Amino acid sequence: MLAIKDSEKPMANPFQEQLLKAGLVSKQKVRDTKTQKRRDRKAKVDDGSEALKQEIAAKKLAQIAKDKALNEQRFAQATEKGQVRGLITEFKRLAVDVPKGAEVKFNYTLGTKIYSVYITDKLQSQLLNGQLGIVRYEETSYLVPHKLAERVHLLVPEWCGYLWQQDAQAETVAEDDPYADYVIPDDLMW
Repeated sequence: MLAIKDSEKPMANPFQEQLLKAGLVSKQKVRDTKTQKRRDRKAKVDDGSEALKQEIAAKKLAQIAKDKALNEQRFAQATEKGQVRGLITEFKRLAVDVPKGAEVKFNYTLGTKIYSVYITDKLQSQLLNGQLGIVRYEETSYLVPHKLAERVHLLVPEWCGYLWQQDAQAETVAEDDPYADYVIPDDLMW
């Protein structure tokens, strides 16, 4: 095996190598510099800049504010859970039973998905007139009274599948709309 002498070893820093060859620094000074750099990295010595200290203080304040907001959110969720549990039992209890022979398919959207419920003509007219609403919970759709559907929409909007609203029916038509003469019926089945 071939042994390499200290003077023949390539240095990691070519600038230090050039300074050494030029005779501007000694080998001991290069070793001391490397040792000091390694110690500084290991100890993560603060350079004493005020900007760094201010940044660290700002991060601590931001973390404290974030923790406080998270605690408030958890407290609000804990108090809300009692209301949500009561709401679940209420819409399960007050849900309208759909006859098994229902043939009218009623589609509604929840988030980005389209769901279907088979209902009767009477239930369809009640849905379209705003007497009933649809709540979807645990992969089951419930036909519930409109007031209850409104409460579900206020507390947990991601459960409210269909809720008739007066302002949604009174849409204003744009003046330059080329299809303004073609009115879409409320009971259009798609």
